[in-house]
Amino acid sequence: MAQQPSAPRTPVIHSTRVDKVGLRPQIYQAIRVVVILICVVLMLIPVVWMGMTAFKSRPDAVSVPPKVFFTPTLEGFVSLLTDRRQLTNAEIEEFSERDDLAWYEEVALLRGQAITGVSRFPDQLKNSLIIAGTSTILSVGLGVLSAYAFSRFDIPGKDDMLFFILSTRMLPPVVVTIPIFLMYRELELYDTYPGIILLYTAFNLSFSVWLLKGFIDEIPREYEEAALVDGYTRLQAFRKVVLPQAVTGIAATTVFSFIFAWNEYAFALMLTADTTRTAPPSIPSRIGTGGVEWAAIAAGSLAFLIPVIIVTFALRQHLLRGVTFGAIRKG
Repeated sequence: MAQQPSAPRTPVIHSTRVDKVGLRPQIYQAIRVVVILICVVLMLIPVVWMGMTAFKSRPDAVSVPPKVFFTPTLEGFVSLLTDRRQLTNAEIEEFSERDDLAWYEEVALLRGQAITGVSRFPDQLKNSLIIAGTSTILSVGLGVLSAYAFSRFDIPGKDDMLFFILSTRMLPPVVVTIPIFLMYRELELYDTYPGIILLYTAFNLSFSVWLLKGFIDEIPREYEEAALVDGYTRLQAFRKVVLPQAVTGIAATTVFSFIFAWNEYAFALMLTADTTRTAPPSIPSRIGTGGVEWAAIAAGSLAFLIPVIIVTFALRQHLLRGVTFGAIRKG
């Protein structure tokens, strides 16, 4: 009899191999999540430690080894916001017998001090808000107009002008502080709001122009051309077509410009004094009768961080879209 041809053999797929292959993406994803969490924890350790130090007493703040568990106190905030004088032993006994002391006076009395008035830190924080806020509005407003012009019009020497604008950020501020100080002293702009606002605006303007130009470049020109065909003027097309499309980029630029102006140290240290001194130079100089007030420095840093958090969270939705704007380009 003729031998019947055998049927083709079906390959056997081992289930264990399939399971291993299917588990690999999950393992890689888990590893990525763990790495991200570790990086986040490492980045937040200084912020958390600063927040803890703000609520420590002076002995706990300078203890070696550092204390993780302690009794919270507002001593650092009292030291930050008040001016005090050291009391004698007789004065301490006299103050201890009084019943009309406020809670902050009792906190100061625990260190043998009496409060003589309010410190200048609230005024310095107000100066930071005025200067950073005004310079941010000016730099972003002028940056939008300049970025639109560079993006949409054929300007002679446009590349050279863009490079010149960018070159203003190539040198660290400390390099040009002395020449600017001499110039401001001659122009009577030293320790004035217009002087420091103008300087912050000039330094932030280059960043705003370059960042906003990238956002406006991503907006199709066809939108404006259609608006012009419908009878809109160039200004109306810019206001009703370009600005709504660029709001994410404007929000992102606003956040970064505000942070740069808010954290600026070198110019604030050299070009301001009693009238317009901002918070960054004043926070590290908190020195009391017993040495550096680390709890007060931490309290000031914590208070200084709050406005940035508020601005960032207020614009967080636009900021997330603005950071990723341009990742998907039009065909």
